[in-house]
Amino acid sequence: MVLWEIFAIVGLISLILEMIVPSMFFLNLALAGFLTAITATFLNNWIYLTVIFVVLSVISILFLRPILLQHRENKEQETGIQGKYIGKIVKVIEPITKYSGAITIYDERWEARVEGDETIPAGCEVKIVKNDSLVLTVERI
Repeated sequence: MVLWEIFAIVGLISLILEMIVPSMFFLNLALAGFLTAITATFLNNWIYLTVIFVVLSVISILFLRPILLQHRENKEQETGIQGKYIGKIVKVIEPITKYSGAITIYDERWEARVEGDETIPAGCEVKIVKNDSLVLTVERI
C-alpha cells in the first residue's frame, strides 16, 4: 500500500468518526490526514510523514477547533434549539445513564444523558437542562 493511501484512509476514518461522534475533534484529524496524504505524493518517507501528520493534528486542534466550536455555538443560537427544548418535561423511553438513554419530545427520539451517576428508568418524566449537539442532558423531576 502506498503511503498517501494510508493517510487518506486515516482521514476518511476520522471523518466517519466525526459523523458518529460530533465533537469537532476527529474533523481536525481528518484534515491532517488528508493534507498529509497530499504531502505524501511528493515525499516518500514514513517518518517525516508521521511527524507532519502529528504537527498538523496538533496545530489544527489548537487553532481550528476553537473556531469550529464557536461556529457550532453560533449555529445553536441561530436555530433556537436551546429555547425550543430547554426546560421541557419529557418522557424517558430508554433508561438514561451517564453513557446512554433516550427520551421522546414532539414525537422525536433524542439521545439523553444525566450528569451524575444515577439511572433514570424508562417511563419516568424528566426535565431537559442542557443541549450538547445531538445529546440532551436531563434531570429527574
